[in-house]
Amino acid sequence: MAIETIETAEPVQVGSKAPDFELKDNHGRTVSLADFRGEKNVVLLFYPFAFTGVCTGELCALRDELPKFVNDDTQLLAVSADSIHTLRVFAEQEGLEYPLLSDFWPHGEVSRAYGVFDEEKGCAVRGTFIIDKEGVVRWTVVNGLPDARDLNEYVAALDTL
Repeated sequence: MAIETIETAEPVQVGSKAPDFELKDNHGRTVSLADFRGEKNVVLLFYPFAFTGVCTGELCALRDELPKFVNDDTQLLAVSADSIHTLRVFAEQEGLEYPLLSDFWPHGEVSRAYGVFDEEKGCAVRGTFIIDKEGVVRWTVVNGLPDARDLNEYVAALDTL
């Protein structure tokens, strides 16, 4: 399935339709953004690499607050350019029970569609997009590789939907 692409390298903006995608999760299952349309808001989180310090800290913080991000109204999807095999081991090691999606091949295609792929480093930067049930981006933050995100900002943004 082809995904929608963005003409510029700018991140997808608030009020825009979120580019749809299909990616394999850490268990090899296909997950599509469209699966949640009309059903759940989506917290779409891009991160550089599994097993790195800041990424592990961010993803474990989400794990520790999981009911805020995976419930009847909301689904958390975390995306990196790691392979599904790497993501499976990472999730098992850290006790992550939400989908870790592999943007491995075509390498970074979904990250590029959202305007958060670092071509020089070959990975996503720290981009987060809160997408409502109709598939519209309602909130976003993009941080550089070394800068962790504040989960309380996600919670506040979700509370406005």
